[in-house]
Amino acid sequence: MKKIKRSRAAFMGRGHKREKGAEENAKMLPKAKESEKQETKWVEKLKISVCNLVETVPGRKKAAVKKDKSKNEAVNLLEMKTDRKEEEGKMPTEETIRGFIKQGKFSEACPHIFDLEQSGNDGVGKSESFYTLLDEQMWSVVRGALGGSDGMLLQQLQSVGKSLKWQKQKKEEWLSSEQGMEPASTWHPNFWGKDLEKELTQCWTAQIPHFIPTRDTDEAALKQHLSQLETTFLPSLEHRSCAFKEAGLLIPYTQSYHASLSSHLSALTDSEHCTFSQGLLVYEWCLKVYKRGSGMWLGPKQSSQDSDVQSLMWIILKTEEKLLAVAQKEVGKALNEAFDTGKTPCTDAAIIQILTEKTKAAQHISESLREKVEAVCLEEYLSFLDGYENKVRSVLQHDGFHEICSSFQIIENVFILRNVWYKLTYLCSASTDQDVKMKRFIDRMEDEITEHFLQTITSEVKRTLKDHFRKSDSGFRRILELLNQSFLMFKKKKPDKYQALVKSVNNIITKEYVEALLTTSRKSSVRRRRKQIVSKMEEDHRMLHTIFKECLGPTAGALKDLIKAILGLIQAPDAEGMKIALLPIFSQFPDLREEHLSAVLNIKESLRREDRVALLRIFRDNCGKTETESSLLFEDIEVKPGTCCCFCC
Repeated sequence: MKKIKRSRAAFMGRGHKREKGAEENAKMLPKAKESEKQETKWVEKLKISVCNLVETVPGRKKAAVKKDKSKNEAVNLLEMKTDRKEEEGKMPTEETIRGFIKQGKFSEACPHIFDLEQSGNDGVGKSESFYTLLDEQMWSVVRGALGGSDGMLLQQLQSVGKSLKWQKQKKEEWLSSEQGMEPASTWHPNFWGKDLEKELTQCWTAQIPHFIPTRDTDEAALKQHLSQLETTFLPSLEHRSCAFKEAGLLIPYTQSYHASLSSHLSALTDSEHCTFSQGLLVYEWCLKVYKRGSGMWLGPKQSSQDSDVQSLMWIILKTEEKLLAVAQKEVGKALNEAFDTGKTPCTDAAIIQILTEKTKAAQHISESLREKVEAVCLEEYLSFLDGYENKVRSVLQHDGFHEICSSFQIIENVFILRNVWYKLTYLCSASTDQDVKMKRFIDRMEDEITEHFLQTITSEVKRTLKDHFRKSDSGFRRILELLNQSFLMFKKKKPDKYQALVKSVNNIITKEYVEALLTTSRKSSVRRRRKQIVSKMEEDHRMLHTIFKECLGPTAGALKDLIKAILGLIQAPDAEGMKIALLPIFSQFPDLREEHLSAVLNIKESLRREDRVALLRIFRDNCGKTETESSLLFEDIEVKPGTCCCFCC
């Protein structure tokens, strides 16, 4: 019985312990569930981290999937984590990367820096520092190779070339991945290509012989500088190209020296002091280098599509463009100076020389360049004429004493411009339309300025003669002297239109002079001043005769001398002499009217009334018996009413 009790007690005791254990297990269950939840969260977190890592290194994700697709996610994540640790264990230390860079093994350092960048944590910051150090060392090697140490640095220079290839390959991987463009655009090595070209360009620019054109720079100095480029700079380019070609850096090398040389040549031709002849020297030098075709500049087997050929052609075309601009600028300046108001006009031969000297200078280089320069000079001449028309119109808006000289000079210039254009049509390839247009343009401009000139002469002479016979100095003499000076400046250029212009001026002066004389003779005070009037007429006639005879030469004798005829009439000794002097007046001046003759007779001193009546009767008997000529002086002369000194009219 006791044994049964003990057994039952033991059983009960075990039950009690089980109940107690169950109670303890019940108490520990929430903790286990909590631990299980934390473990689940950790696994999920690990999944996210691994996914991110797989996105960063897509190759590893593909490798893991291919290895065993049947494994569950936890096993795969653990395996990837284990593999990552193994890779991290294989990564070299930072000191090893520094050693690669220091030894010039740039291409070997690149992938390790990249792995460090992808490792996370502070790897990005450390990789940026290594990239910066790598930049400094690579560009130092490039500078050394350009400075003459290419033999010692060839292996390191080749490592630079491999590094740039690695950078290009990585960039292509970035672009082809799901990451898109953004990582590639912000990735540090992405700028190596531009940095290398910048470094090369700066080095070559520093090695180009220094030369800055100034106002005093002559062609000899420029020739010497271009010769120095040819004998020093270009051979250096060709010599250094071998090392860069072996390093796979020939393309950035050629692009950099083309940029440096183009910039230098632009500085030579962009200078405000650069003349056409200096620009022609630069252009000729570029063309010679192009045709030479030696070394890397233009090997005989290179095609027109090669970047070297295209770059050099671009330099030549830019130099040609600036050369033509300088030619146009110099031609325009020379034309404006040649036709500057207030200066003696140039001859048409001088203007032709201005327009053709640059064409002749370009002809020895090429026929194509000659044609381009010719076209530019012709275009600038046409442009000058447009501007000159505006200057003519500004003169047309003014009248006055000083405008007589300006107007006459413009008339003279128009004659020259017409002759120049006539010669240019034989020397240059002007079109028929241009020829017709220019002739109409010059004719119109000539007609406008000639009309304005004659109107100005008329108004100024009329103004000065208003009180000419009452004052000792009316200004009439100054006008005659000014006209004489203007005519003599144009003495050697006597086309038909010039002859007609001088004759028109003579008719205007004669008409206005006689009209002023007849108006004065009708005044009551003429009796007291008859001798003074005759004396002035003699003096004025001598001056006019001298001016027009000198200007027109032998043709001056054909002019009708009305003042001389009037002087002959009033200076005749008696009535019979006056009758004889009156007869030629009828034939030469058929438009003479009776009031004109009556006014002239007022100036005659001691003329009896019966003699005056007889002379007027002779006029009436002969009036209208001669043929009327086209040129009439008295037709527009009006005798203003006044107080006659004798009471017979």
